[in-house]
Amino acid sequence: MQGYGDGGFRVSGGKRIEGSQILFPEAAVPWSVSSASDITLESLSAAIDKADEIDILIVGCGAEFQPIPDELRQGLKKHGIVLEWMDTGAACRTFNVLLVEERPVAAALIAV
Repeated sequence: MQGYGDGGFRVSGGKRIEGSQILFPEAAVPWSVSSASDITLESLSAAIDKADEIDILIVGCGAEFQPIPDELRQGLKKHGIVLEWMDTGAACRTFNVLLVEERPVAAALIAV
């Protein structure tokens, strides 16, 4: 990821994608979430469907940190996925670091 803001993200090659996204190392999936209160296990199904490929799901919950819903942490844990919850800016930076380390990671990012 090369940047974020203005309601979207700039990914490899400078391509801009609009709106919230679930990012995998090789793909981006539009995510119909606009606030932390909209995040549910169902909204994260694209990541859960790839539980055999990822160990960590970074959730960027928007411009400011919001409390972590415990049911998300527990629900993802049942699928073998560790939840890392932070504001979107920190999530973008963390996603990049884990990609460089070749860790099995995905990121669900609310656009800011």
